[in-house]
Amino acid sequence: MILKGKNVLVTGATGFTGGHLCRRLVREGARVRALVRPGRDASALESPGIEAVPGDLTDAGSLKDAVSGVQTVYHIGAAFRDEGAPRQRFWDVNVTGTQSLMDAALDAGVRRFVHCSTVGVQGEIQDPPADEEAPYNPGDHYQASKTDGERLVLQYIRERGLPGVIFRPVGIYGPGDTRFLKLFRHIASGRFRMIGSGDVLYHLTYIDDLVSGIVLCGTRPGIEGEIFTLGGPEYTTLNEFVRLVAGALDVPVPTRHFPVWPVWLAGAACEVLCRPFPIHPPIYRRRVDFFIKDRAFDISKARRVLGYEPGVDMKTGLRKTVEWYRSEGLLS
Repeated sequence: MILKGKNVLVTGATGFTGGHLCRRLVREGARVRALVRPGRDASALESPGIEAVPGDLTDAGSLKDAVSGVQTVYHIGAAFRDEGAPRQRFWDVNVTGTQSLMDAALDAGVRRFVHCSTVGVQGEIQDPPADEEAPYNPGDHYQASKTDGERLVLQYIRERGLPGVIFRPVGIYGPGDTRFLKLFRHIASGRFRMIGSGDVLYHLTYIDDLVSGIVLCGTRPGIEGEIFTLGGPEYTTLNEFVRLVAGALDVPVPTRHFPVWPVWLAGAACEVLCRPFPIHPPIYRRRVDFFIKDRAFDISKARRVLGYEPGVDMKTGLRKTVEWYRSEGLLS
């Protein structure tokens, strides 16, 4: 086993992807050090082979001990989308925090630095499916900060010899994730309404497939400096995606549609009205983007160079996700 006995560090370990990655690395024989921010619940990481160490990407001093003696860093941690988060927070974590971690990794002699970016750096896809060469086109603060972070990693690879690899995950889902729960609940209850035509393209990645690709990014030799898009084996229209979710839930397929622009304008108004107060907007423009922007990606480079081969089709993955939601009592 390639990872047997290796010391690895995972940032973002208390999150969905980072937690799954930690457990997979342990099964592969690695000794895993999980960076955990003070105050975060690390109980899910309490298993043999995972050492939870305190640290924060915004505290450069805490990262030196975290990377000491580590051969591979899987940098999954990031400031993710939160309508209430100040703009600067994204750059403090996703850019400055990444730089501090790379500096610590270089000083410690880390042999592979795997950086989690996002397909969001390419924003709305103009000519789907997009490959890794499609231009940067970030559409919000999160995507812009991740773009700057990715560019900085590439700069460190070129100018400072960082043995780095970048991957861009496509829409992550599966048991343990709740980001799609609201959508599933609306479809299950019959309250879901499609905004717009539903003809835009949508692409997902089942968590087990994604983790397999991340592990390959850390173990495949001779790929330093490369960028890989990691996605599921298929993409489809949003209408078909909703049909598949309804099928997994065993409920009627929603057929009603709302026009886009009234909802978009309502989102813009909610953002303005809620901004002076600590109130999360009930609807906002980025939520509307889900319904109007193409998100479909070409994963042929990852297949060809990494040997990445996602094995869970969307129908199967959605069914497994529904089974988990039900087992946790989340759909009632």
